[in-house]
Amino acid sequence: MKNIVTIILLMMATLLSACGDSDGENGAVSLESSNLLLTASHGGKGAAWRLPDCSTCHAMEVIHKRAERIRNIVREKGYTTCTGCHGRNGSNESEPRQCSVCHNNNDLPHAPWLQGQHAHTFTVGETALLNDDQCVDCHVASDMDGVFELNRDLTGYADKTQRVSSYSSISEFCLRCHNRDHQQVGFEIIDRNFYDPLIAVEDAFHFIDQHGSVDGTGLRTYAGLRPGYKYRTVVACTDCHAMHGTDNTRLIIDSSQKGVTQLNASIREAAHSVTVNNGDYSQLCVLCHQMQVIVDDGDLETGNGLAGVHEVGSDCRTCHTHGEAIQAGL
Repeated sequence: MKNIVTIILLMMATLLSACGDSDGENGAVSLESSNLLLTASHGGKGAAWRLPDCSTCHAMEVIHKRAERIRNIVREKGYTTCTGCHGRNGSNESEPRQCSVCHNNNDLPHAPWLQGQHAHTFTVGETALLNDDQCVDCHVASDMDGVFELNRDLTGYADKTQRVSSYSSISEFCLRCHNRDHQQVGFEIIDRNFYDPLIAVEDAFHFIDQHGSVDGTGLRTYAGLRPGYKYRTVVACTDCHAMHGTDNTRLIIDSSQKGVTQLNASIREAAHSVTVNNGDYSQLCVLCHQMQVIVDDGDLETGNGLAGVHEVGSDCRTCHTHGEAIQAGL
């Protein structure tokens, strides 16, 4: 019996090599080359392109031998997992690629965090989980190697000059859509007031509130930052806004684990909660800000285990808003 199994596996390996298997020398899909999406060359000169049935060439028993993190998920859920990483191979292109079949709260719960009733669904105020279509709007051709790389893992969108130039930061990716005069076709942000942060944030970010680089000296009355953050260090949009899931409106993070990327890991991974009520953003601000000299009730605990910001319980927006030039940063 053992010999028979060995022969069968050898036959499968031969078949897969002929089709262009990712583990074979002739593969058109390679993690090393960051080319996971199938193209018209799939299968060696296109022999497998447009074939709708992955099992024609790829036997479940032998695929993904080097992808330990997802191998068991693929084996359990079968060929429905293929399209999220590899596209639809030129077949059934009208159907969405299935991303959440693997990226969900059970199988890959932290890649990314998906907990929370609000997510970047491209509809303001909508309460819904992300769906497969929305995943590929931002991540059309990720290499799925577990390392986030701006210009590999994010979709290339045109800049102000209408060129698909490289991103220099995660915030620059956000600003390709969130601006007043060069929004992306199909993702237009309409019916917005001229000063609405959804469209005003590009000008505010570059000229006023980069939240650190414009006039952050650390010498003001309420000076003081937690380890990891420094004045004049630009803070990314995603340090405060969770794209994939949060219980707060305006996509404000609801846990330190979902943002504040520069924060000391010992604080960030403690999962300090963030709840925003009636403009009171103190639980968000206190993740990074901690007064050096306690004044104005700055020692009052905000409700998530941290203290160090003033006017806890009041509406922060009275003085601090996106684009506010009088206050330093926001």
